[in-house]
Amino acid sequence: MNRMKTTKLVTCALFAALTAILSQIAIPIGPVPINLATFSVFFAGALLGAKAGALSQLVYLLLGIVGLPVFSMFRGGPGVLLGPTGGYLAGYVLAAFLVGFITEQRGDSLPALALAMPAGFLAYMTAGTLWYMISTGSSLVAACMVCVVPFIPGDILKMVLAAVLARSLKPILQKRWAY
Repeated sequence: MNRMKTTKLVTCALFAALTAILSQIAIPIGPVPINLATFSVFFAGALLGAKAGALSQLVYLLLGIVGLPVFSMFRGGPGVLLGPTGGYLAGYVLAAFLVGFITEQRGDSLPALALAMPAGFLAYMTAGTLWYMISTGSSLVAACMVCVVPFIPGDILKMVLAAVLARSLKPILQKRWAY
C-alpha cells in the first residue's frame, strides 16, 4: 500500500490552514461571500495532486464541521455546511481532487493547467449552485446571478496565480517529498 510521506502530510495540513486563513479575507456581497479560499483549493490540487489536494480540503472541512471558525467570516459548525453555502465548501474537496487528477494525468504544462483549473472551478461551482438552489428554493438563473457570475473574474485571477505558483514550486516540493 502506497502511503503518504510525513512531509506531504504536513504540506496537506498547511494547505488546510491556508484555506482557513484565505477564507477570512472576504467581501460579504450576499449569501455567498467573495473570498480567497478558492485560490488555496486550486493551488492545493495543482501542487499536491488529487489525493493529497483533496485531503487538504477535507481536513479544512472537518475543522469547520467540529466548530473551529475556519469558514468565511469566522464561522464554523455543521450548520454552515448544511446552509446555503455548504455545497461550495464541499465542492472544494471535489475541485482540488479534479485539478490534481488532471495534472497527474496530463502533467503541469500550461495547457494541462488551463484544462485542470476551469474543471475544478466548474466542479465546485456546480456542487455549490445545486446545493444553493435546493436549500433556498432558487431557480437556476437566480442562483447563477447570485452565486456564479460575481465570482468568475476573481476566480480566473486565482486560477492563473495558482497555476503560475504551482509550476514554480512543484519541482522544489517534489525534491523535498522524495526524502
